Amino acid sequence: MELKQLAHYREYSEERLTKRVIYKHEHHAVFVLNFMPGQELPSHQHPGSSLFVLVLEGEGDVVVDGEVTKVKKDDCLLVEGEEFFSFRNTGSEPVSLYVVLTKIPSEQYAQDV
Repeated sequence: MELKQLAHYREYSEERLTKRVIYKHEHHAVFVLNFMPGQELPSHQHPGSSLFVLVLEGEGDVVVDGEVTKVKKDDCLLVEGEEFFSFRNTGSEPVSLYVVLTKIPSEQYAQDV
């Protein structure tokens, strides 16, 4: 067993979103994406993977294949790898997303930014 505290992965930057990897295990990754108001994650795919997202704090807009969905704390999402996914913090408070990525498509998806 390995125990970690989520509070250590909620790091915000005024310059850009942050991504903090909690676990990388074989072909899977668990990380937290952190956004200040107005920050966004550009549209992209996760080929051959599934993305599970839990909104830990805040609110914003998720866009999947062009369809906008408003999300807030405690909302959960499943995004399939071939779907185009983006997120924008549209609120006035920071946002943290807890993400589980199955079958990492490439190593760049499992690195801190």
